[in-house]
Amino acid sequence: MNRRKREMLQIGVAAVLFAAGFFVPEAGGAKAVVFGLSALSAGTGVVYKALKSLFGGRMLDENFLMSAAVFGAFALGQYSEGAAVMLFYQIGEAFQSYAVRRSRRSIAALMNIRPEYAFVKRGGEFVRVAPEEVAAGDLIRVKAGERVPLDGVVEKGEASLDTSALTGESVPRTVRAGDGVLSGCIDLNSPLELRVSSPYRESTVARILELTEKAASRKAPLENFITRFARVYTPLVVTAAVLLAVVPSVFFGGSFDEWLYRALTFLVVSCPCALVISVPLGFFGGIGAASRNGILVKGSNSLEALSRIDTAVFDKTGTLTRGKFQVVEVVSDEGVSEEDVLKTAAYADAFSNHPVALSILSAYGKPIDRSLIENQEEIGGFGVKAEVGGKKLLAGTAALMKREGVPFTEEPDEGTIVYVAADGKKIGKIRIADEPKPDAAEGISRLRNMGVRRVVILTGDNESAARAVAAAVGADDVYAGLLPDQKVERLEELDAEKRKGGSLIFVGDGINDAPVLARSDVGVAMGGIGSDAAVEAADAVLMTDEPSQVADAVAIGRKTMRIVRQNIVFALGIKGAVLLLGALGEATMWEAVFADVGVSVIAVLNAMRALSFKRK
Repeated sequence: MNRRKREMLQIGVAAVLFAAGFFVPEAGGAKAVVFGLSALSAGTGVVYKALKSLFGGRMLDENFLMSAAVFGAFALGQYSEGAAVMLFYQIGEAFQSYAVRRSRRSIAALMNIRPEYAFVKRGGEFVRVAPEEVAAGDLIRVKAGERVPLDGVVEKGEASLDTSALTGESVPRTVRAGDGVLSGCIDLNSPLELRVSSPYRESTVARILELTEKAASRKAPLENFITRFARVYTPLVVTAAVLLAVVPSVFFGGSFDEWLYRALTFLVVSCPCALVISVPLGFFGGIGAASRNGILVKGSNSLEALSRIDTAVFDKTGTLTRGKFQVVEVVSDEGVSEEDVLKTAAYADAFSNHPVALSILSAYGKPIDRSLIENQEEIGGFGVKAEVGGKKLLAGTAALMKREGVPFTEEPDEGTIVYVAADGKKIGKIRIADEPKPDAAEGISRLRNMGVRRVVILTGDNESAARAVAAAVGADDVYAGLLPDQKVERLEELDAEKRKGGSLIFVGDGINDAPVLARSDVGVAMGGIGSDAAVEAADAVLMTDEPSQVADAVAIGRKTMRIVRQNIVFALGIKGAVLLLGALGEATMWEAVFADVGVSVIAVLNAMRALSFKRK
């Protein structure tokens, strides 16, 4: 019999004995025996923990308080009340355990995405190995019904994937040759062969598991306060109970039994379970609700900060826009063909994964001999430089041309412009178009409706392209042409302008955004296409890359904080009232049991509401 079933059996036996105790005659001490057996059945574990804490130097915990109250009640002949304290305390603990288990299910569902094996092609056939033994570039096979063990690109096959464990999205996603696939998805209907893009330690699954495991250690200020409060509160109440039992009877001639009963009532009420359990449970429920909706929040401190958002700052490319650029125009300078401009840019960008570079490679559409490329360097916020056959190639922003001393005339233009140069001479430019994501305007509108005062775009792109996106999605301000360090400087200025007590959130996806994510009050990374550096620096990760999920995260944070504050006010209010009534002799131990167990159960049930979140 497992521990949970054994505890439920003990509570059941204790409840039967407790009910029977009211029908047993008091003669011969039978009533005391039956109620004593009820308390013993329910409270064996509590007394054991109390003794263990006592000899471990930590006697003032809830187990000690309950044990002292029960033994005191029996010493005063209050058998039914003593048994009730232990029975209902254990019933309350059972409710709390159930609530914790339910809250853990969403997190546990994420933890279950850990792959157990992978079928990798070795020597002409697929063999089963541990995912950690597969290297980038290996070919793996995923059968129908199996979980994708590593990130990769489809080489052969077409299948529907269940991505709900990662994104919270219930609609399957169809993939075919050339599509990227994230580890942790489930192949629903047809085998796939994937070319692995990164080893297991760098895979989506490994990153999610690491982030989830760290979440519990990052506590909110309010949660830390409750922990510190309980450490001080409990000894103070125990001291007050001792004084309540001794001082009136010694100095004012009252009945010691009467004042001891009041002190025991005081002890039962003082147990801080309602706060110590329900507050962390509320935060845990909020983190679970977020994970079920494809949002990984790294800790309750991030959840609390999300609830106070005043200013929302977004990167543009890949965050508010699709990040799937298309080359719409190639302009060549005199004496150079458009084909040469596109080829030069493609060779310069051959090793880059930036969306702009990928659009140029797609437009070029011809094989690239990467063995000819030397000294390729990607410069954050500028572009790329490389050498091919001794010729120095540049492809990037106007700032890159200025930095490398290339003579050119910067022209105002709609969209993103990539200037192309060879051996210090500009040979042309490429105009690339991007469009806002379908839910970007909706997400910003929802943030405004939730009271977010200001929405700002920070981007390294040119101002005309940035302002076009800002107008489309409804942003207040745009700061364009920024390098990574300039983004940080601008963010610090915005942070200084936010309302007192409010938080600033920054949402980005690229490696260039990592410093800004780390500097903001709440950094949110686009996890599906975001870089490792961005995900590592962020406080939360959006697995679906939808800007509207930012509003979901804020809504979950605010709901969680409302529940936590409700529990604190309710628990302290009821306990304070009953503590006062107990000290005045107006409350019995039955009222004390409600003030402890009843309040704990109600607070826990309220905390469980944090698990449920539905987008409006």
